[in-house]
Amino acid sequence: MKETDATLPPIGAACIDDIHQRDTARAVLDDAAETKLISKVTWRLVPLIFIAWFINYLDRANIGFAALQMNQELGMGPEMFGFAAGIFYLGYIVFEVPSNMMMHRFGASTWLARIMFTWGLVSVGMAFVQTPQQLYVARLVLGIVEAGFFPSVLYYLALWFPAKHLGKAISQVYSANIVSLIIGSPISALIISHFHEKGGFSGWRWMMIIEGAPATVLGVVAFFYMVNKPSEARWLSPAERSWLVGAMASEQATAASKGSATFKNALAAPMVWLMGCLYCCIGIGFFGISTWLPQVIKQLTNLSIIEIGLVSAIPFILGAVAMIANARHSDRTMERRWHLTSALIVGAAGLAASGLTSSMPLVSFIFICLAAAGIVGSLSVFWTIPPTFLAGAGAAGGMALINAISGLAGFFAPWLVGVVRARTPDFTLALYCLALSVAVAVLLAAFLPYSKSQRLRSD
Repeated sequence: MKETDATLPPIGAACIDDIHQRDTARAVLDDAAETKLISKVTWRLVPLIFIAWFINYLDRANIGFAALQMNQELGMGPEMFGFAAGIFYLGYIVFEVPSNMMMHRFGASTWLARIMFTWGLVSVGMAFVQTPQQLYVARLVLGIVEAGFFPSVLYYLALWFPAKHLGKAISQVYSANIVSLIIGSPISALIISHFHEKGGFSGWRWMMIIEGAPATVLGVVAFFYMVNKPSEARWLSPAERSWLVGAMASEQATAASKGSATFKNALAAPMVWLMGCLYCCIGIGFFGISTWLPQVIKQLTNLSIIEIGLVSAIPFILGAVAMIANARHSDRTMERRWHLTSALIVGAAGLAASGLTSSMPLVSFIFICLAAAGIVGSLSVFWTIPPTFLAGAGAAGGMALINAISGLAGFFAPWLVGVVRARTPDFTLALYCLALSVAVAVLLAAFLPYSKSQRLRSD
């Protein structure tokens, strides 16, 4: 049976002193050996998590492409589609924190495997809905079973990667959801077009089955392959394991002494709520673009479904490049605030400019690409901040709460665009609304009460 994080003692003053004593006796690695170790950990963990995140976001976001056939088949207008896309996040929000605390209890790898397996089953089940109401229920249940995946992954990475390597690791994994939008869009479009009416099923129904089934298989693989924490990693040498265990224990003790290491204190910390609001504002811009982009392109052009899939990938290709480049530079300089803020400025300006030029389709699309680069470029840098003031159960609960608050964006962004779109002939006003939300995120990021030397008050 796997040893889980539940066997770890609570981090208090005595525990911190004990960690410090052990830390001084741990193995010493030179720069070359440390680089080799981080590379080994990366190649062992990141590919599987990357694939899981890719499938996760593909199953979550493919409703945007399903809409090209599904809306007419189920008799849904813009507002109904926006509600169906967004209701996923209501279940996600309610069960986010409980799911992450279960993850802390049973171990990240075990809980991640459970999430993958169950979301795959529900995703396949969505292929059999017959009414808008059934679709609402299926999307809600998908959010419930998938709740906790995102913060669990972030928490898992924070157990394995020291701070100076964490931004790069997050950007590598986080780029999976961007890659799912890049290659997932053409794949979804191809499935919808090629399998339409095969076996009496619509193309969008085949898409749900084909893209959902791999998650169940991956859940089984993850259960046997993933390791909960560095102390259990038998694929590391004793010296590598000793150094990594000591390095991570030292960083967690520092975070606990300056911030929150308990679930209760993390949920009450103003910094956690502030970051949740910031991420929610970012998410409104991101989800607004990713959910509605296929329909925006359809309105601006006369492209086929497959061509729309290819064009939809362009903004997110730029976003993936921007995210990795921004994260690497932020890790190298260990500066977070202005890497986050400047990327969001680009995102807000791009959305506003796209709305301003909506009468010129090509120019408007170029500005959407710019907006995607800025918004996506901010994401990995954002998630390097919470592990600096959260540890242990506080990290599990705090990260879950941040993501749960941001889940409101997943509900309101698609619905907001749907409401606006139902009342106006184009997407201009909707783009202005998304730009305003990201502009608020700019202000929050610029004045975030965070620095490398000043973190949350000790518990």
